[in-house]
Amino acid sequence: MYAVIKTGGKQYRVQAGDLLVVEKLDGEPGAQVAFNEVLMLGEGADVVVGAPVVEGAAVTGTLIETRKGVKIKIFKKIRRQGYRRTGGHRQIESVVRVTSLAGAGLTETWDGTVDLTPRAILNAKARGLTNLVAELEAAWTPPVVAAAETKKPRAKKAAPVADAAEGAEA
Repeated sequence: MYAVIKTGGKQYRVQAGDLLVVEKLDGEPGAQVAFNEVLMLGEGADVVVGAPVVEGAAVTGTLIETRKGVKIKIFKKIRRQGYRRTGGHRQIESVVRVTSLAGAGLTETWDGTVDLTPRAILNAKARGLTNLVAELEAAWTPPVVAAAETKKPRAKKAAPVADAAEGAEA
């Protein structure tokens, strides 16, 4: 089963268990993330297309980390004028592990465990930098995740109501 979701102005085709790199999402590592803008659900030849979204469909995942992406170089030059400027930009991105898909009478969940180890530690291990790995692991504390921790939406504040008795005295 797969789904097409929309987040950060882009569309992604996801399945349960996929590792997804998207625009920055709010939340701490280990938090549950829900993508409610599901544009399409499919399994084999059966496809449900939303108009514009599939009603009642949701894709959930676990936020692994929020990090800076690869650096993009910006170079400006005007020929024969001695004008050269170099700059750069690193976009903030979030890494999400898709854990379940649900909607249109279909559900699929991923049975694996989510590893919350950041990319910096994994890269240092792959390059064999044991002293750097020890240093990074000492600085990094794994987040504690509750089993059913979900983020509740904040209640809207009601506008203050003027008391009739106060208005009469003034």
